[in-house]
This record gives sequence, C-alpha cells and structure tokens, in this order.
Amino acid sequence: MTRSQLIKWVYKPIVFIVCLGPLAWLSWNALNDNLSANPIDDITKETGIWTLRFLMITLTVTPLRKISGWSQLSRFRRMVGLYAFFYGCLHFTTYIYLDKFFDLDEILKDIAKRPFITIGFAAFSIMVPLAITSTDRITKWVGGKRWQILHRLVYVSAICGVIHYLWLVKADTRRPLTYGAILAVLLGYRLWDYLRPRIARARAFSRETSILDSSQKDMPTV
Repeated sequence: MTRSQLIKWVYKPIVFIVCLGPLAWLSWNALNDNLSANPIDDITKETGIWTLRFLMITLTVTPLRKISGWSQLSRFRRMVGLYAFFYGCLHFTTYIYLDKFFDLDEILKDIAKRPFITIGFAAFSIMVPLAITSTDRITKWVGGKRWQILHRLVYVSAICGVIHYLWLVKADTRRPLTYGAILAVLLGYRLWDYLRPRIARARAFSRETSILDSSQKDMPTV
C-alpha cells in the first residue's frame, strides 16, 4: 500500500472518527442525564468550544506542515475545517432551535442588542462560504488564487470566535484568552513566514547595492 493509499484508506477514516468523538461524548452524556441542570446551556457551550478548537487545529496544519516537512498533513486540513463548520452548525442550531425556538424576531433582536451574539453570528456567517467552496470542483471553478484569498477569511472567523467566547464568559477569561494567545501565535507565524523571504531579498539587494557602490568608488577617475 502506497503512502497516498494509506492516508486515504487508513489515516483519514481514523481522523474522521476521532473528530466525531466530541459529539459522541456529548450525546452519551445527554442520553444518560449526565449534563447539568441547564442541558441546553451545556450543549451550546460544548459545541461552541469545539467549533473554536477545530478552527485552531485547522490553522495549525500549515505551520506544522512547514516545520515538520510532512506535506501530507495538508490533506487533513479540509476535513478538520469542515468539522469546525459542522460543530459551528450544531452550536448555531442549538441556539436558534433549543434556545429561541425559531423565533426570528427574538433572534434578530439578540443579534442586534447582544454584542457577543453579533460577533458570534459574524464568525459563523464567514464560515458558510468557506464550507461551500471546499470541494475540488468548486475550487477549480473559483480559481486557485481567488480561492486562497477567500479562504483567508478563516483568520477573521477565528478572531471573531475568540472575541465571541471572551465577551460571553465575562468573568473568568482564562480559557478564551488562552485560545486568543494560541491564535496570535498561529497568525504571527504566518506573518513571519510571509515577511521572511521579502526581508531576505531586501537584505540581499542592499548588500548588492553596497558592493556596487564600493566598486564604483574604487574605480580610478580619468
């Protein structure tokens, strides 16, 4: 079995099942009455946290691939990203169905009046076009460069997700700030990776210019 076949038929199914683990655990606790006195709040909280976690894992794939040199890691990024959207859908559905009972007027008032819901709704809305354009066919139709530009919106979604969590908890901000620190590292690595070759080229150009200037100064005058 080749490495590509091993990833397709062994590793990907394993990752797929592992990603379903949080939902299975939450469902088990719900069916066995292991949730708190406010089960809707528990479900909303857990699905939201796992949405943020999967977003972080998705953003970790590229730095980990570049640092480790294992290019095959990128083949798991789409799956993990879609699981972030999947848990985001569960989080959003829990809110509009179990919490608001599809009361559109109440939902719109919440989005307008409560900042943490506004920013959370923005984070989820950004994820929708990313999930829709995740297939190979749509990627080819959109075009590689435009697809890459569009999918950079995942950074905005992750930032909004952290802010949503931070504004939600209000008092004990340790966990959302931890996610914020992780996100800052991941985005900081991308910025450094983007600037590094440009800085290197600028330095090389500066050295060449200095050498040229020095050689011109050393030339005898006529």
